[in-house]
Amino acid sequence: ILESFIEQKFCNFYIAVNYKSESIKQHFGDGSAWGVTIRYLEEQRRMGTAGALTLLEDIPDEPLIVMNGDLVTRTQFQDLLDFHAEHQAQATMCVREYDFQVPFGVISIEGHHITQIDEKPLHRFFVNAGIYVLEPAVVAAIPADERYDMTQVFEQTIAKGEETAAFPIHEYW
Repeated sequence: ILESFIEQKFCNFYIAVNYKSESIKQHFGDGSAWGVTIRYLEEQRRMGTAGALTLLEDIPDEPLIVMNGDLVTRTQFQDLLDFHAEHQAQATMCVREYDFQVPFGVISIEGHHITQIDEKPLHRFFVNAGIYVLEPAVVAAIPADERYDMTQVFEQTIAKGEETAAFPIHEYW
């Protein structure tokens, strides 16, 4: 993840740590081995996928990319930021198309009458890809000192009537 961001000219990183935090901090250090700056958000307890953002000393004045630490992707992050700005979104979620084929014929019924047979239908969904862009005001609105997930951030932003966007990932993910 880090190397992918560095290849794309990003240089300031925060890593939220809890489990095995000392090993992670020892491996990455301050980022100087890669010519970047790494700071740590040290969770004393698990804070969810968004809660650690409340540990930022200063909220950035530019949009913040947040990414789950278990992903491998070739997403172009500048394209993501450009999309976020173009759509004037307060929060953007990367999404990936996911197909699910029912291995049987699906039967529609009314009472005891068969009304339709759909043989092995294919359903397509967009799923959360675990990569987000948040405006500073959205980060500031995350409740401090409680477990909070990115899905709650989006639900909160939507409930406020603020613009959210879905950025489809077509690259490797």
